[in-house]
Amino acid sequence: MRLWRKPFDQDEKATRPSRVVINKDRCKGCGYCAEFCPTGALAMSQEMNAKGYLLPAVTDDGKCVGCGLCEAICPDFAVIVISGDKDKKDGEVPV
Repeated sequence: MRLWRKPFDQDEKATRPSRVVINKDRCKGCGYCAEFCPTGALAMSQEMNAKGYLLPAVTDDGKCVGCGLCEAICPDFAVIVISGDKDKKDGEVPV
């Protein structure tokens, strides 16, 4: 017996437009965000912060589905997922 079925008009998962922001001062380069990202939108880069830790970077902004797992798993609270319009610049407030 099948209780669930996929709707005919739904080919892709619905995703929220979102951006991942890394606080470079707080990050200690543990790599949890990149390791546990389900879509592979984050990866460790060769960029270092002032403390000498390697920083994660967004490899493909289009891959991010806004799940927030990277934000939840970060032990240093250095990852922030901002839901909303990807085209907004930092500091813009919707009116």
